[in-house]
Amino acid sequence: MKKILFSIASLCFLLQLKAQETVYPAPKQSGTIVITNATVHTGNGQVLNNASITIQDGKITAIGSGSNAPAGATTIDATGKHVYPGVILPISNLGLVEQGNVRASNDEREIGDWNPNVRALSAYNTDSKVINTLRSMGVLMANIVPQGSLLAGTSSVVQLDAWNWEDAAVKTDAGMHFYMPTLMPRPRFGGFGGGAGAPQADPVKQGLEQIERMKTFFREAKAYNSVDNHEETNLKFAAVKGLYDKKQKLYVHANTVKQMLIALDFVKEFGFDVVIVGGSDSWQIADLLKQNNVSVILNQPHSLPTLDDDDVDQPYKTAAALQKAGVTYAINDDDAQTRGRNIMFNAGTAATYGLTKEQALQAITLNAAKILGVSDKTGSIEVGKDANIIISAGDILDMRTNNVTDAFIQGRKVDLTDKQKQLNQRYNHKYGIKQTF
Repeated sequence: MKKILFSIASLCFLLQLKAQETVYPAPKQSGTIVITNATVHTGNGQVLNNASITIQDGKITAIGSGSNAPAGATTIDATGKHVYPGVILPISNLGLVEQGNVRASNDEREIGDWNPNVRALSAYNTDSKVINTLRSMGVLMANIVPQGSLLAGTSSVVQLDAWNWEDAAVKTDAGMHFYMPTLMPRPRFGGFGGGAGAPQADPVKQGLEQIERMKTFFREAKAYNSVDNHEETNLKFAAVKGLYDKKQKLYVHANTVKQMLIALDFVKEFGFDVVIVGGSDSWQIADLLKQNNVSVILNQPHSLPTLDDDDVDQPYKTAAALQKAGVTYAINDDDAQTRGRNIMFNAGTAATYGLTKEQALQAITLNAAKILGVSDKTGSIEVGKDANIIISAGDILDMRTNNVTDAFIQGRKVDLTDKQKQLNQRYNHKYGIKQTF
């Protein structure tokens, strides 16, 4: 029996040697790396042909032309390839949820409606299998967001090549997340859930009461945080202090005009820096959002419109409407099946419905960095910024040609191996199929 158990254990160990767990975070960059002969999409609207990028100590130190490289530098010839800033996933439960239908692998939500002191970062799992699949597609950073029914806690921005959450953190606790009540009556189906004669609560009234309680909470928190010394610490009040001194942003998860107008009340009364998450009907009040300096993260452009009277392709056109109005916006991929892997294709769809390709790229790079407060470090290919760069054999916004061949996070060349690639290689080997890409 012991021999059998030992054999099983040995087999498991051998299998693990070939598994994704052996993909280690890259060490700190040493030496100089030069990417040459590339078509560089800077992320700020510019495209540089036959360009070179020099990387030293994790930073972009020079952007030139041709194939010139200093002696001793590691050279990567990107002839015929495209170079982009690393894609940023602005709203994600990455590292908090592994399998949606496996409760033990979910750590995205706390009990109760009022959890401003919850930090999503502390639960972030850098060993998630999903992370490697995102890197393979060119996603190098993500904003890790807690879920909830009202005030869910803080989000943090992480880079996707780290040993633990401390290593991963780029900007911590910079976003407070408020899930706006729907403020819409729900359909009632016969006797289900309490019987046909059971009284039905008014969701609009309930929602407005919750919003008023939220405003009361913020008023009390403002008074609390205006005093330096306290006999007793209130963790919930202390957690929102950054909203008043603009060190934090209030991310309001809302889709309808009614919800977003209430979000503007928080701007007017408290002076918060507000970001709308979802924003499917934001095109209707784009000018108002611009006037109040409110940004928008379009959570899932590949979806049906919110209202029956909207154009069926309205979600595809919303980004262009916000662009025209001058609203700062980013594009996301909130699909529970793709887990962020289609973010660049969502941007590609927006490029078909009114945006230019460079504007669509900016919506998943520099714009996202601006909204998340990390544009001083990343989001575009500019001298002085972190070398978060991807190289693709084709257009990353095009599902047919997207093929990321190299990726750098803070100048470190990261391993693009993932579980899906390993399975592909496994069964190609089994059936003697020649690799075609």
